Parts: sequence; C-alpha cells; structure tokens
Amino acid sequence: MRKNIIISMLAAVSLSTAQAQGPAKYDPSVQPGEMQYFTPAGGKQFVGDCIPFFHDGTFYLYWLLDEGHHGSLNGLGGHQWCVSTTRDLKTWTHHPIAIGIDEDWEKSVCTGSVVSDGDKFYAFYATRLLKDGNNVAEQLSYAVSSDALSFTKQQPNPFYTSAPGYSTRNFRDPKATIDSEGTFHLFVSSEKNEAPINEGKGCLVHMTSTDLKTWQVGEPVLSGTIHVPECPDYFEWNGWHYLVYGQAGDTYYLKSRSPYGPWEYPESQALLEQWVNVAKTAAFTDGRRIVAGWVPSRNGNTDSGGELFGGCVVLREALQLDNGDLATRLPEEVMPETDSPLSLSLTPTDGATVSSPGSISVDARGDICGAHATGVPYNCVVTLDVIPEGNYEEFGMFLRSEDKGINSYKLSFNSDNHTVRLHDSSISAVTGLDKPMKLTIVMKGDIIDVCVDNRRCIVNRLPEKKGSQLWFFARNGKLRFENIKVCPITGDASKR
Repeated sequence: MRKNIIISMLAAVSLSTAQAQGPAKYDPSVQPGEMQYFTPAGGKQFVGDCIPFFHDGTFYLYWLLDEGHHGSLNGLGGHQWCVSTTRDLKTWTHHPIAIGIDEDWEKSVCTGSVVSDGDKFYAFYATRLLKDGNNVAEQLSYAVSSDALSFTKQQPNPFYTSAPGYSTRNFRDPKATIDSEGTFHLFVSSEKNEAPINEGKGCLVHMTSTDLKTWQVGEPVLSGTIHVPECPDYFEWNGWHYLVYGQAGDTYYLKSRSPYGPWEYPESQALLEQWVNVAKTAAFTDGRRIVAGWVPSRNGNTDSGGELFGGCVVLREALQLDNGDLATRLPEEVMPETDSPLSLSLTPTDGATVSSPGSISVDARGDICGAHATGVPYNCVVTLDVIPEGNYEEFGMFLRSEDKGINSYKLSFNSDNHTVRLHDSSISAVTGLDKPMKLTIVMKGDIIDVCVDNRRCIVNRLPEKKGSQLWFFARNGKLRFENIKVCPITGDASKR
C-alpha cells in the first residue's frame, strides 16, 4: 500500500548518515509568489504538514520545511516551521523561519497549532528528540509571539513530557483552543499503551490548563483509531463541531452538535483525497473556511513511485452542507491565470457526434466511443459540463494522451459505485454522478487537480506522460460533453 511506503522510507533514512545532518537553511526572498502547488525553491526542499491560521483579516499558512524527504538529522525529520501570509489568497508574502531548530537536542519541530489570546499568539508543537541514547521521544513545547511571525520558545522546553498510560514515541501534533473561560485545551496525537482491542490504540489525548504550567489529562476526545490520529484540527462552524484527523496520511472528520461529541460519521469524507496528506482548516473572510494539505513527492519521480514525505501545498475551500457534512472545491482565488480558450477541433469516433466546437454527444450503448482534441498544452485548465442521459457504466477523459487514448492519465466517473478515479487514486461516496455536473481540471507541471461540480476534489502527482491529445469517452451509456474550454496557463512555453 502507498502509505506503507512512507513508513518504510522513514525507517530507511533514519539509519542513513548520508543525509543532511543539520537543520535546513531557508531563504524567503527567492520563493515563488503562488501558493497553490507551492514547493520551496532550490530543488531539495519540500513542504510537509500545513498549519493554517486566520487572524484579523490575515491568513497565515505555517508549514513544515522538509529537506531530503524527512532525511535531515539522521532521518528524524529536522523540520522547522515556515510561514507564508496573505489577505486575499492571491498575493502571498514569505517570511523567515517562524520556529526553528536552535539546540542540538531538537531533532524536529513537529506539527501543531496556533491560537491567539489578547495580544499574544501561542504556537503549540511537539519536539522530536532522542531519549536515553537512541530511543525516539516526542514531547510538547510552545512558543509565544506578538506578531504571529516570529516566535520565542518558552521555558521549560519541552513543557510536558508524557501523559500516563500513553505512548512516549507518539505524542505530538497538539491542536490548541481556548474556551470562553480562558482555559487552554490541547488535543494531542498519541496511542494508548494498552487497549481492549489492540487495533484500537490510537487516540487524541485531551489536556487542559488555566496557567500553561499545570496540565490536567482528561478522557480522550477520540479513541479506538487504527493508527495514531495525526495532525488534528477542531473547530465550530454554524452550530456544528468538527474533529479532523489523519490516519496514515489520509484525512477524516467527525461532526457533532456538542463540543466534544458524541461524534457522528458523515455520509461523505470530503477531506479524504489519497494524494492530499493531513489536511487542516482555518477560517477566512466572509464566513469561509480554507483547507490546506500537501501532495507528496513520487519515489523516483515516476508515475508508479510511491509517496515520499514532503511535496507541495494544495488548497481547498470547505463548504458546509445542510446536514452538517462538508464538501470541497477549488478556491477561485488560487486558480492559475490563463490565456483565452483555444479553438478546439474535435474529432469523433463512431457513435459520437460533434454538434459544435465545444460540444460532444456520445451514444455508447453496448460500446465505448467519444471524441478527441489535439494540440492541447501541457499546462492548461479544462472546464466543461457533463450531462448524462440515462444510465451509463463509465465516462471520463484521457489526459495528456497520445493516439487512441494510449499513454495517458485516465480520469473516470462511475455513478453505480459513486467513485471518481484519477490514474491510481480515487474518491468515493461522490453523489450526483448521474446528474448534470461541471468539471474543472487543472494540469500544471506534474500536478493534475480535478474539481467535481464544486463539491469534491481529487488530485494526483503524475510526472511522466506528456501527450498533447485530450480524449472524451463514454462506455455503455448516452451523455453529452458541453461547453468544453481548454485555456493555456499564462506563460506556458509548451505549445504542443
């Protein structure tokens, strides 16, 4: 499984001395201005876990600076907090490292959260260290700032070592909130040393303090997960309370009408995209909510390569449905700038009809057929409407294709099992695939990002195929592709 590759890679690099042994250097002045699909300049630095935060009109995106795919400091991570800010999601400013490694015992500044109280900002995080020789431990630290950009570590550091009955190896990623009475709450990713069912050791430890000195450990806010529930997020939105957490990189959420449960499992896990790791959210202007995660690198930079820790930023906008479930879409502000739509020449197969330059009617009952366009740029945004006319087995597109749809990336939709697939990744419980829908497809570099009817997204990192054809197809069904537009991304040099 792809997630196991992360684990095996971490084990491998932990024994290596060939990787960088000190904390990474970072120059904010040379970084690209766009944040969607952002990777630090330099070629060997990447983005790890993201920590979004919103305050007084400014959106802060803290992110783990990764060097060598978790390879720094003998594979213990060597991560540090970087921060990038914006007020409109379009124009971003990159700042110097917010929380760095400045003592030898600090082997990684792990994921956490930021909370404001009066004129102060508190960053809670875990520090990975070696204890009693070669035993890895994770302990809680916090730092304080007056501007949310540069933080001063507080003493004692770490301020909390371990909670009785819980793992010392896995004790990280604190999510901090402050209630109306001024009490600090931390949800800490960990696992029980003992559990009634061994597969259910994962939990979020609930800790509280009124003075940041003495901490009380209560009942876990979540328990019984298969893996350590990483990078938790917790927020209230229009009367619903949400608990978000990662399982082996994938992101799940629960909902409740009460602050700490009981939790309900939603009908749709809209934050679960196989190639978006540990997504977290923050408020934004006008009652909106923005989701930030990261897309891993591919091992060997091949289409079949498994995940490596560290990659690029990916942003979503969360939407709240009437039943409290969440949906996601591409924020309009982070869409790449494009040139005018190309004049498409669509060539149909038998069973398909091109009724206008941007419209295809497909009658594939008992067959597969469609139409294709040539001369499609490598970097472009494709938009279209899909209108099913009755039942169908499958429809979709072959992206970056060669003749007859070969050597391509298949994007497919199936209304029977409510599934959308993009090459080797998929999303499930996608409703409405039997109804008219709008599709947006961003192809930029090795990232292909798809939004389905402004309610579900799927992304993948696919570096190899470079064909200039775009195929539309249907299998065993009848439907129409309409209002097809292909817009080159501004500045794209590939005019294939």
